[in-house]
Amino acid sequence: MPSISPIAERLDALAGWRAELDRRVAELGHWLAQQELLADADAAVLDGLRERLKADKLVLAFVAEFSRGKSELINAIFFADAGRRVLPATPGRTTMCPVELRFDPGVAPRLALLPIETRLRGLSLAELRPRDDHWHLLPLDPRQPQSLVHALAAVTATQRVTQAEAVALGFWSDEQPEDNPPQAADGTVEIPAWRHAVINYPHPLLERGLVVIDTPGLNAVGAEPELTLGLLPTAHAAVFVLAADTGVTRSDLAIWREHLGQASLDRFVVLNKIDALQDPLASAALVQAQIEQQRQVAAQLLDMPPARVFALSARQALAARIDGDAAALQASRLPPLEQALAEQLLPRRQQLLLQAALGTIEQLREATARRLADRRRQQAEQLFELRGLRGKSGAKLRVMVERVDAEVAEFERCTARLAALRAVQAKLLRAVQSRLSSETLRTELGAMQSAVAARPFNLGARAAFDTLLGRLHGAVDAAAAQAEELRQMLQASFNQLNAEFGFAFTLAPVPSMAACQAELSLIEQNYRRYLTLAQAWRMALPGFAEQFRRMLLSKLRMVFENAAGEFELWSKAATSQVEVQLRERRRGFTRRRESLQRVQAAAGELEQRLAEVQAQDEHLAGLQARLAEVAREATAAAQRAAPGLPAQPDPALALHRNAA
Repeated sequence: MPSISPIAERLDALAGWRAELDRRVAELGHWLAQQELLADADAAVLDGLRERLKADKLVLAFVAEFSRGKSELINAIFFADAGRRVLPATPGRTTMCPVELRFDPGVAPRLALLPIETRLRGLSLAELRPRDDHWHLLPLDPRQPQSLVHALAAVTATQRVTQAEAVALGFWSDEQPEDNPPQAADGTVEIPAWRHAVINYPHPLLERGLVVIDTPGLNAVGAEPELTLGLLPTAHAAVFVLAADTGVTRSDLAIWREHLGQASLDRFVVLNKIDALQDPLASAALVQAQIEQQRQVAAQLLDMPPARVFALSARQALAARIDGDAAALQASRLPPLEQALAEQLLPRRQQLLLQAALGTIEQLREATARRLADRRRQQAEQLFELRGLRGKSGAKLRVMVERVDAEVAEFERCTARLAALRAVQAKLLRAVQSRLSSETLRTELGAMQSAVAARPFNLGARAAFDTLLGRLHGAVDAAAAQAEELRQMLQASFNQLNAEFGFAFTLAPVPSMAACQAELSLIEQNYRRYLTLAQAWRMALPGFAEQFRRMLLSKLRMVFENAAGEFELWSKAATSQVEVQLRERRRGFTRRRESLQRVQAAAGELEQRLAEVQAQDEHLAGLQARLAEVAREATAAAQRAAPGLPAQPDPALALHRNAA
């Protein structure tokens, strides 16, 4: 029976933790909604957290030159439970295009293959993903695992084209003749049949949020640019696979420096195929010494800590795991890599989700506690007023009704001011979002293209790109500054309204743009390397420059839209509490007037009404206690460590000590 890898076990534990936390968060939202305590802005925040919990993915990219055993390593770590090879891993070039293995429950199990000819249309992968008409779709039957194996064989497909067609598709370069594919006697060239492959399959690990990216050689002429510009930078970690018998070759080192050198990416290095170093004429100790020497040399050449470099045999590990042979699995030396992936990646994913969950729970608790406190304050005022009616005449009651009417009229004066405040708020928010709009991006990219076109041979591309990113960083800073001005205006208005009308308006800090700036810096780092003189030949390939522009625009638009969305959500939260408190205040005035009128109609109802208001206040006090309890339960679920993962700290317990 195939054994299970540590990362598989811990992914399962992390998925269970996410599911339990989602259940607790849903219970919190349901309870708040039942008690009419869930404002629209709070519901949006809650939905956002639940969506993040459900959609959270762990993206692992496996990178290597051809024939390093990368696909076999993926099989050994993740798919040995199938009892066979899932990804094709025969000798020679197997993975001819980038392959994503993932699971989306909203899409039927299938293998989606993007024809290589789509490169001629200049459309980026991001633009083509949602458009099924551009893909060749092969249905998969989860009841027959062998169907996945057969379908995946399609990723190895190639086709022969003329040299002119190879040039047009980006697979032939006169500037890099040593990297061109060999020509047949008839002048044709063999190229991949597919540009990209996405496998949507309900494998247990994929269902739990794992995404595996299997890449072909990155430095070959014709390598998919979006792989290095889009997919790799979004991965949580990259596993770089070398061959133990050759060590770090020149092409390996080029891939490392060009595509995996950024420190922002979690990187692990594998020296695969240590079984190839076995020598019947050498002692076991000597072979182990040679393996260790190769490992140390690889760590030195790649400037990596030796603890992040693992020597192993993926082929032996896969066979051992399928056979359930624990001793052979240990001999393959795969478990230390799996342990490192599990211990260094999964706790970090849990910690990020934990921080998001604790922040959302505390935000909801604080907003709801303020709402309940305001209701209790109004109840206290009503109790004080009703107790003062004991022994009062009908004339006195009429005077008090008139006073309530006067208070209502006075209160309604603030609605005009709030309407004016909302108009100014909307205007300032539009100004903030205009700096982060798609139109702004298109204008700036157009300016960059004009600057590049004005110089021969794209010599000004690097300078124009640097200018573009500098201006975009400035646009984000300007948007943040304008948002801070909006916050100051709202804060001053809220302070005045709180003082004059007894509101409890509060304002959260403006969303930090640090993450947005970091995303821009990462895009700058990843895209800049294609604008050097050494890479000028790529930019000269037919259609590459347009594809580069489309991919860049797509990436930048995503960053800017996320930033604009954060500002909009922050603004909505401020507006929502105004609406909620206005509604609560009007409801309180209505209850007060109705109470006085009922007492006027029947003097004997005063004590009954006092009892009702007192009961309502006790109910609100009970809700406050229950709120603290529900929030604590959700917080405890978030902090409860998933089995096999380190226990989480308790940063949020102090937040709830005074909640009751």
